[in-house]
Amino acid sequence: MIFIALHILVVGLAAAHILLRPHRQPESRAAWLLLVMALPYAGALAYLFLGQTNIGRRRVERLKAAFHDLPHPQEAAGWPAPPPATDASEALFSVGQSISAYIPTGGNSARLMENSDAAIDALVADIDAATDHVHLLFYIWLADRNGTKVAEAVQRAVRRGVACRILVDDLGSRDLVRGPLWRDMAAAGVEARRALVIGNPLLRALKGRIDLRNHRKIAVIDNRVTYCGSQNCADPEFLPKAKFAPWVDVLARFEGPVVRQNQHLFASDWMGNGGGDIGDLLRRPMEAAGPGFKAQVVATGPTFRNSAMPEMFETLIYAAKRSLFITTPYYVPDAAMQAALCACANRGVDTTIVFPARNDDFAVAAASRSYYPDLLRAGVTIFEYEAGLLHAKTLTMDGQITLIGSANMDRRSFDLNYENNILVEDAGLTAALRARQDSYLHQCRRILPGEVESWSLRRRLWNNAVAMVGPVL
Repeated sequence: MIFIALHILVVGLAAAHILLRPHRQPESRAAWLLLVMALPYAGALAYLFLGQTNIGRRRVERLKAAFHDLPHPQEAAGWPAPPPATDASEALFSVGQSISAYIPTGGNSARLMENSDAAIDALVADIDAATDHVHLLFYIWLADRNGTKVAEAVQRAVRRGVACRILVDDLGSRDLVRGPLWRDMAAAGVEARRALVIGNPLLRALKGRIDLRNHRKIAVIDNRVTYCGSQNCADPEFLPKAKFAPWVDVLARFEGPVVRQNQHLFASDWMGNGGGDIGDLLRRPMEAAGPGFKAQVVATGPTFRNSAMPEMFETLIYAAKRSLFITTPYYVPDAAMQAALCACANRGVDTTIVFPARNDDFAVAAASRSYYPDLLRAGVTIFEYEAGLLHAKTLTMDGQITLIGSANMDRRSFDLNYENNILVEDAGLTAALRARQDSYLHQCRRILPGEVESWSLRRRLWNNAVAMVGPVL
């Protein structure tokens, strides 16, 4: 009787929490309930550690306070007047503003980096030219060729009196923070911090999920230049997963008022993870903005509005009138996003998606392919990139709108990770990015309906079974 009562208590409490927890998608509730019913004790334990988007109460308070208490970018003297609204983008930028409170700003310019090595070379050149401060935030920073080049540039900068602050995710950059390059930077005078420090994994798991990570990639130099895209501070050969190399990324270098928004975002992460107050940098007067395009930082994460990033993606998809081109390495959508993409193609929009042919995450690869049949039936054109792992997270729309940044189209980016993207309205940058997207097609294989229909029963069962537990994974 005691065992039966304990069994009912464990299963009942877990099921009640699953059903009552706010902001949970129905399919996610169903997946967790299925797991708890099938494996009562292991399922309940898994839900305790992995079923909630909780990084710990104190961390939440610190990160929220840092973001909201810092001077807002548009409070700086000389902030430009709002750019004129256009029918094509007003709703898109309104969604972005509702997520992270950054208003659209004009007067921006950008240059798309040619490739990963060229991006690192440009970043190093900007660090070498810095006169006041260098701020770097990466999910993954490796002590490889490119990682070392950036670290050495930061050390040169701090020796000539430039304030250098670097923030890396404690899990993604665990090898760096345990190695000599990290100690060398600290010894040179670089202020180096870890985001979302894990410490003792067992004790940390009792306070909040370990796998909620800071996935952002941000560089801000002298309040003048910022970088945004998919690239970590590493070689394209990416030695931890060399068999999938090269990693193919997209990084853009921005100038203009949007730099202050990325500065604000970096400052909130820096101070929210124990760094000193750098709010004065946001109070400095703005240089006069020249001619340029409209842009806006869109920041999401566990301490922002729930499901903000999928809302941004879905708004863009529904807004497309002529063309939509997406590259994403990880595609595990919620039902609303899958429906939005199918609706986009069904209404006659030229809709293309490029995925990697070989994914470094076997479960994500299987789950992604489970969505191919419905996408193809709707008329979506699907390609798989075969010359490495296409890691670029890009969206272009109607020759005018671009979204570039760190967010994947999967549930981890939607609900668990801190992400940063920049939304742009500009024909020039969109054309450049669309040309880059088109260039990938030369190293792709198109996935045709007949191929998917010929998949074996075993393969279809595997793909669909993995997709069913996607909300748990």
